[in-house]
Amino acid sequence: MKKIQAAIVGTGFIGPAHLEALRRLPNMEVVALCEVNIDLAREKAAILGIPNAYTFEEMLQNPEIDVVHICTPNFLHYSQSKAALLAGKHVVCEKPLATKIEEAEELVALAEEKGLVNAVHFNLRYYPMVRQMKTMRETGELGDIYSIMGSYLQDWLFLQTDYNWRLEPDKSGDSRAIADIGSHLLDLTEYVTGLKITEVMADFSTVHKTRLKPLKPIETYSGKMLSPSDYAEVPINTEDHATVLLRFDNGNKGSVTVSQVNAGRKNRLNIEIAGSKSNFEWCSEKPNEMWIGKRESANQHLMKDPALFSTEAARLISFPGGHNEGFPDTSKQMFKEVYAAVREGKQPSAPTFPTFKDGLRELLICERIIESHKKQAWVKI
Repeated sequence: MKKIQAAIVGTGFIGPAHLEALRRLPNMEVVALCEVNIDLAREKAAILGIPNAYTFEEMLQNPEIDVVHICTPNFLHYSQSKAALLAGKHVVCEKPLATKIEEAEELVALAEEKGLVNAVHFNLRYYPMVRQMKTMRETGELGDIYSIMGSYLQDWLFLQTDYNWRLEPDKSGDSRAIADIGSHLLDLTEYVTGLKITEVMADFSTVHKTRLKPLKPIETYSGKMLSPSDYAEVPINTEDHATVLLRFDNGNKGSVTVSQVNAGRKNRLNIEIAGSKSNFEWCSEKPNEMWIGKRESANQHLMKDPALFSTEAARLISFPGGHNEGFPDTSKQMFKEVYAAVREGKQPSAPTFPTFKDGLRELLICERIIESHKKQAWVKI
């Protein structure tokens, strides 16, 4: 069987995460790493054991590369995804798909015209327990949905000296916490419940009005500290924290809170869905367990076990019960579905993985949330 060849564009935190997941799939190989700076590409390719280092333009000219993974800062997603599609390559793009709705719409149309496989990396759908919640809801175990409460909390921007390109609107867009982690939570909410968000009411806050930008390179999540003379004070115009009220198409309500300044919360997505038969609660920091609340019988605590899961959820499990799987496995499980489509050479008519259309949907919701905060009013999706 011919090996599928892939290239990764971007050498930050998420690029190597894609690489690690891809290396766990059969009959495919990551053959190229791309950066604007070719010297950096060569350095990182040597460290990561990738045979070729290219600029993005050089990579596009290689006819042997089948799939391109876009793992660069947000403002590059549109142009690089478009160029890869025009070069006839399948695309897996990090979220957000673009920084403007018009750009995302163009990418959706172009991908459909070309018939190429297109995916957005909403990998948190691929925790087995998330898929199990979805199938339990579909089989009626949750009942009618009364309300939804969600939060996504982190602390990697807790200090004034914490800094990253995501703090700069020209690179990340007009929203930060909502666009960065809130998009995962909102995507997961609609995915699990089957409901659509119809209106939003948002309120943002920026805890650090200024931050100390390092004058030397410092990598995301590295934990490195520089001396005071190594920083420059810069204004911050995007949100550290946001709360959003939600209205759904079944007439009921919900709320989400996202924050990147909650000390001790490293990467905690929590969702609680209240239904007429049960209450489901799941937390990404304890991904292999789920709480099921009952009124007239004992509450339940479900642990990840393929023998106890639905067929759909069991497909996302590679090890027996009691053998924990986590964040790196979500990308592997998603890429399994994406690369099955790549093997067929075209986008499926009913994809099981998140597509450019899903990326457009989350960008639309995010834009309406930003609008709501600015207006301090309810805004329709």
